[in-house]
Amino acid sequence: MSEWSPFSYVVTNLARFVRANEITFSGVNSALPMLACLLAKRAYPFAFTYINVAGGVDPSPSMVPISSSDPVLAEGSRSIFANEDFYDLCTRGQMDLCFLGAAQVDGLGRTNVSCIGDWHAPKVRLPGGGGGAVMLPTARRAVTWRTEHSRRTLVETLDFVTASGGMHGVVTPIAVFTKRDGRLVLASWHPEASLDEVRDRTGFRFEADGAEPTPPPTPAEAEALAALDHDARFERDAAIRLR
Repeated sequence: MSEWSPFSYVVTNLARFVRANEITFSGVNSALPMLACLLAKRAYPFAFTYINVAGGVDPSPSMVPISSSDPVLAEGSRSIFANEDFYDLCTRGQMDLCFLGAAQVDGLGRTNVSCIGDWHAPKVRLPGGGGGAVMLPTARRAVTWRTEHSRRTLVETLDFVTASGGMHGVVTPIAVFTKRDGRLVLASWHPEASLDEVRDRTGFRFEADGAEPTPPPTPAEAEALAALDHDARFERDAAIRLR
């Protein structure tokens, strides 16, 4: 059996996109990236600047809230950012990494958070682009995640193109994708899954040269996530399934 639960797989592999001396942002309705950024602060031996949608800049929150917009995420901050400050930083080319949500992702790394089905008669009307429509094309790198790996979320053709441009990676419960030569390629897969399973459950074609099972969590990563989610409330709330 793998050392990865689906929950720890998503959070830890999001954290692995964080780099030293960079500026990293997590947005609204983004509990898993929020945990990933806090994990990176605890587990990795390098400094980086973490900004969140609650306005915190390198905060030291007294608790880890369920909501990624909770004001507690501004506690102990070096400064406070307003929404326009996030967008300004991005459009000036100084936001290194943004974690941005998506309902659908295609093989080009474009996202849909607008509607499922035809725009004029949708099956589901989604919240819309919001900040993602500005930040995805202007951030140096953007990463998204899905708690379900299926052909309805990882699609060949988006129902609506909300944003495109800066997608660098996608994390699901069974796989990690990165972008190369303009398309998403498989970087690694969950050790309890397989390359064939990832292909079968992905709606877009992808290359897998050099891909292999994802390395297990390091002791530092496992300890950091256990401390952040000591009562497993995030894991229960996320309810991520491997299959």
